[in-house]
Amino acid sequence: MEPILSLSGVCKRLGEFALEDVGFSLPRGSIMGFVGPNGAGKTTTLKILLGLVRKDAGEVKVFGLDAESHGPQIRDRIGFVWDENVFYEDFRVREIGTLLGRFYSAWDDGEFRRRLSQFELPADRKVKDLSRGMKAKLALAASLSHGAELIVMDEPTSGLDPIFRAEMLDIVAQVISDERRSVLFSTHITSDLEKIADYVTFIHRGRIVFSQVKDDLLASYVRVKGGVEGLAAARPHLLGVREHEFGFEALSTEREALRRLSGPPLALERASIDDILVYSTKYARAK
Repeated sequence: MEPILSLSGVCKRLGEFALEDVGFSLPRGSIMGFVGPNGAGKTTTLKILLGLVRKDAGEVKVFGLDAESHGPQIRDRIGFVWDENVFYEDFRVREIGTLLGRFYSAWDDGEFRRRLSQFELPADRKVKDLSRGMKAKLALAASLSHGAELIVMDEPTSGLDPIFRAEMLDIVAQVISDERRSVLFSTHITSDLEKIADYVTFIHRGRIVFSQVKDDLLASYVRVKGGVEGLAAARPHLLGVREHEFGFEALSTEREALRRLSGPPLALERASIDDILVYSTKYARAK
């Protein structure tokens, strides 16, 4: 089946920063976590696929269509949830539906009212009086009310309290129960991805480090702990090492090789997504 979204060889220079050869694809019915440190290129990549920034090179296809030549047609089928409010602050929540209905060919006002009720959003309250979490739910309600097949979320849980974050993640997971839909979820909160993501794509300094099935990614890596005396033998099998007074902590994909080493015992633990990102960049072994 053709992916709902694919990027290949995408490049863009913005002053001293550049996206270089960015490429990944998102299957239908899936959630992809798009992660990377601040300034890594996440937002620039999202703006390119949405047609808000023109790429210098490469190919972006959404629904099998070229993102530049079919921009309006594509955006009619995409929903957006940004980290900041994009709606008129003085509009009442119900009025947002009236406004958006003019711009989307498949807008369903009945569905919008149903989603407001489901997400416990007060229809008569002004947008400016909503909490940050409620504004994020309003954006998601709007996306679902015009049948969006691809929902692009940029830091939707940033700044939310744990209860609101958990609620948003549950809603996103429910969205994917409709296998026609996919979600591209840009975030720096990697624990959120471990709960809901099917795929993880990591961008660093404008380049894609990896784009993998989440479960395969987590199964590939192990976190290693040991004393100072065990580091020399283990080092050839380690991808990133953080040394400290009492020993070291590291990342590796060579679980069995480490177990076969003679000498002081090493502790092998499950690596989190956060471990993988940190040790493969900040503490990465020089090549």
